[in-house]
Amino acid sequence: MMNIPPILDLKDAAAPSVFQPANLLREARRQRGLGHAEVPAICLLDPDGDMVRYLKRTGRAEPVEHWACYHTEMWRFEWEGIEIGVVGCAVGASFAVLLAEQMFASGCRFLISVTSSGQITPVGEGPYFILIDRALRDEGTSYHYLPPSRFAEADPAVLARLAPLVGTAPVTVHRGASWTTDAPYRETEEAIAAHRAVGILAVEMEAAALYAFSRARGCPVACFAHVTNTMAQTEGDFEKGEADGALDALALIAAAAKAWL
Repeated sequence: MMNIPPILDLKDAAAPSVFQPANLLREARRQRGLGHAEVPAICLLDPDGDMVRYLKRTGRAEPVEHWACYHTEMWRFEWEGIEIGVVGCAVGASFAVLLAEQMFASGCRFLISVTSSGQITPVGEGPYFILIDRALRDEGTSYHYLPPSRFAEADPAVLARLAPLVGTAPVTVHRGASWTTDAPYRETEEAIAAHRAVGILAVEMEAAALYAFSRARGCPVACFAHVTNTMAQTEGDFEKGEADGALDALALIAAAAKAWL
């Protein structure tokens, strides 16, 4: 029997990777005949895709033609005078970090993620947003970027700039911890109760990995949980508000971008 599980074996966070995102993007540009131009300095991950669908439906987004990712499309839009590049439907820790690596290799300077989340500890009438300051590492990707620990912490400099959003943003924002899991359909009663007992506010699928990437690479990332459900335990769950929550999320993103800038 193995003493070390494979997820922790042969991990050296300080060792350089052979496979570099810039090199992958170089080959994608070569194959597709794409020019080398930078993406917007502020980028957004929209795992649910609601914002991307809203922006496309209302004619407010245009494709970033030189985005060289093999797996996704990036869209460019302006909101409250700020240019943002967004990729939709990037669900899960590994996919989110794959895109984060490629975004920062393509000119991104600040990345925001807003993901639909399940409520663990109620902090008000939903839906509402949580500025995630630390995320429980119940996924795999973060262990490739940082040594084992219970939580992945947000960059203190990012939190310092964004902390004033709690109480001043145009939407309801709380601050606290989340639980990042790779297996949403394995959220058991025992696990939920244990995480609630230590004050975790929400469950989602990306933040721990994005924060581990952020700390390891020195790339500023802010993760927000949009608490919209109680894991479908009651009928009528998952209601986000007007335009499937896109307008509230875009208002928060604009506020976060201004706080960062």
